[in-house]
Amino acid sequence: MTLSIARLLALKQQAGSRSTPAVPSAPASPSPNNQIEALRRMVELRSRATKTASKPHRDRSVPGSEIAPGLHLHEALVPMDLRSGRELCGAFDRGDAIDLESVLFFDTETTGLSGGTGTRAFMIGVAQFVPNDSGRYNLRVRQLLTTTLGAESAMLREFAQWLQPQTVLCSYNGKSYDAPLLKTRFRLGRLGNPLQDLRHVDLLYPTRRQYKGVYENCRLGTIEREVLRVVREDDLPGSEAPAAWLSYLHGGSAANLRRVGEHNHQDVVSLSRLLLHLSALSSTMHGQALTDGLA
Repeated sequence: MTLSIARLLALKQQAGSRSTPAVPSAPASPSPNNQIEALRRMVELRSRATKTASKPHRDRSVPGSEIAPGLHLHEALVPMDLRSGRELCGAFDRGDAIDLESVLFFDTETTGLSGGTGTRAFMIGVAQFVPNDSGRYNLRVRQLLTTTLGAESAMLREFAQWLQPQTVLCSYNGKSYDAPLLKTRFRLGRLGNPLQDLRHVDLLYPTRRQYKGVYENCRLGTIEREVLRVVREDDLPGSEAPAAWLSYLHGGSAANLRRVGEHNHQDVVSLSRLLLHLSALSSTMHGQALTDGLA
């Protein structure tokens, strides 16, 4: 009790005050045990919040089987109305016939569209003609998907095993984007570049030569719709592929990542049909249609 409060009480008593007001007491300091208990409760609440925020989504299933830690391989066969043993005659500037079974159609799904060392491929899709027992071709589609950052080297090594000296690469704008990006990823992974010495047909160039000015643009989606009569349903735009993969890496749903796989699958199937279409046109144009796209 301070001196000023004591004097105030004495004055009130002299004035005839019947009751003495209670002197407010200072709040009691919490005991060490109470402080420790409060800290324990705070840590527990934060731990629960962290677990709730990082809890993976229930839907984490991706197609295919895991062939290495974080690397999934998905395969499918697409029947083709095409007689086996066919060759692409007169379609290339070297004048030689190309065995259809040596053509490898490929397309990548990446973390960005700008390229550069910061962009990586998280999915590689390929397709090849393979003969079946009925004397026709099936299209064998294989897709590699990484579900962890550390699986990239395993994906590149697996993809390299699919390439042979006689392989003819076939892409759509792959010379400007997919091939240079993969070259960079192989170099950063201290791996040799298996694409370097392979022939590469980029179908964007003969497609532009044939259809520039005919349609609003020569994007693959436009050519699919107008030339190949392919209409995609519930297709995930390629611009949304990076977000789908990054979301999955952070524990999100696999739904959009599966749609990325479906988009990639259709890309390589359409490449095979477009090559056959342009080859048929080139047969009547003395092999000029595909010349611009051949390395």
